[in-house]
Amino acid sequence: MRDRTRYLYLAVIGAVLLGILVGFVWPDVGKELKPLGTGFVALIQMVIGPIIFCTIVLGIGSVRQAAKVGKVGGLALGYFIVMSTVALLIGLLVGNVIDPGSGLHLSDAARQAAEAQAAKGGEATTVDFLLGIIPKTLVSALTGGSVLQALLVALLTGFALQAMGDKGTPILRGIEHFQRLVFRILAMVMWAAPVGAFGAMAAVVGETGLEALKSLAIIMVAFYVTCLLFVGVVLGTILWLVARINLWSLLSYLGREFLLILSTSSSETALPRLIAKMEHMGVSKTVAGITVPTGYSFNLDGTAIYLTMATLFIAEATGAPLQFGEQLALLLFMMIASKGAAGVTGAGLATLAAGLQAHRPALVDGVGLIVGIDRFMSEARALTNFAGNAVATVLVGTWTGEFDRERADRVLAGQLPFDEATLLDEDEDEGEEPPEPGEPGDRELSKV
Repeated sequence: MRDRTRYLYLAVIGAVLLGILVGFVWPDVGKELKPLGTGFVALIQMVIGPIIFCTIVLGIGSVRQAAKVGKVGGLALGYFIVMSTVALLIGLLVGNVIDPGSGLHLSDAARQAAEAQAAKGGEATTVDFLLGIIPKTLVSALTGGSVLQALLVALLTGFALQAMGDKGTPILRGIEHFQRLVFRILAMVMWAAPVGAFGAMAAVVGETGLEALKSLAIIMVAFYVTCLLFVGVVLGTILWLVARINLWSLLSYLGREFLLILSTSSSETALPRLIAKMEHMGVSKTVAGITVPTGYSFNLDGTAIYLTMATLFIAEATGAPLQFGEQLALLLFMMIASKGAAGVTGAGLATLAAGLQAHRPALVDGVGLIVGIDRFMSEARALTNFAGNAVATVLVGTWTGEFDRERADRVLAGQLPFDEATLLDEDEDEGEEPPEPGEPGDRELSKV
């Protein structure tokens, strides 16, 4: 099965190219194929809640000290805040240097599109966001599609099982079997990836075409280059200094996940696989289970860069450039407002419009200038966010002593291939098990 999956991802690449061709040659047909991509993403989202629940519960329930969980969460959130600030400053620097918005003009169509995005972005307040974390029932947290709701219920369940001691062991065993079932379902769903990639790419190319890209090529190229520099220089340097892991080896290990994100423009399609691959690489269940889902809501490096550059672009294009103080105040608001919106389609654009509406209403119309290319920029946002979360998981694991460096070297060298059929290291249960970082008893309890 492992070898067969290579053909699956070659098929995904072929489907992407075919989708681009169909979108250019028959744009109307391409638009009609959009449900194929939407359906595939929906299939992935179907299992995200249960996977997050199982992973976090097993990670917390198998740790005997609650303080360890708090330490992991605190380090992760602190790191997310620092890196989001760095991403904002980098976007601010690049945006001020290249001045990409000069020479563009706002049309009536763009103005109408901007009004729609502003209305969408203004629908939710901070209070609504906080209350939205609380699910109606324990079960609805796993079916409602909210990452934060599933995270909250999983944390409560994990701590409850931890408090139960040995009496919670049978429940942990049952949850582990359920996790295997859900990962097996995910592995089956992945065979529909070529169909989803074909529909998604055909639709976006059919809707956008080439005309929207010509006058906006500068901001697109600048945004992609900035994201690449952030990942390669900033994240790569930190990863090497802290964990002595080569960034490009890690990105190569996650190559199939990047391909999925690129073809569907949704980072959620790779969330379950990132958790599984981080555990396979040697990060403990606790660290992977807490850092990855939390990072999907709070570690949005790509979105931070996008909000910065898009704001400066719009200000220049509409002839109302922002002073440095105004830039900092507006972007600080946007960084806070963007938290929790990672899995929402178009959330970056809606957050941008809402932020401008609140601080500089005169600039809201300018959002329409980038509506046409937002889909292409959303791919760079998703890829950067994903890379940032992968690096963050390794870093937090290293800082907490929950990262098996020797196993990571073997995995990245290709000596311990990832099992694409189950997404779990089931064979280790029957043979010799690799050492788990942290307490000796943690792994044994989770494997009971």
